[in-house]
Amino acid sequence: MRGAIHHLDLTVKDPWASRGFYAAVLGFMGYREVADHERGFDYDLETPEGFTSIGIMKAAGPHAERAHDRYSPGLHHVAWTAESREDVDRLYALLLGIGATILDPPADYPRYGDGYYAVFFADPDGLKLEYVYKPRG
Repeated sequence: MRGAIHHLDLTVKDPWASRGFYAAVLGFMGYREVADHERGFDYDLETPEGFTSIGIMKAAGPHAERAHDRYSPGLHHVAWTAESREDVDRLYALLLGIGATILDPPADYPRYGDGYYAVFFADPDGLKLEYVYKPRG
């Protein structure tokens, strides 16, 4: 699909310390780990609708230990599409089970559109992530 994201690399302090978190969250969404290398690892999702790859990469350079600030230039957050409201609730239960940081529990967010239902959470480095269901139409 033209304009769809092909791949996204997220930079974290220690990919191996974050591996359990990403294995659980991305695995829930259908991603499969396909590569493990010196800088981190990659997850791919292949469906009839397309392909997406997410890399979890080790931070490097003089600011590698700096805390993430989503309000500075760079990535604010990543949102993935859920299949239903119940799908959002199932991921929320998984997040609670793995002790993830919940920023905002599942709720309706009408300011983002009719039927917008999402959970907002953070990875171990504080990267803001979202799982959202929004009916088509």
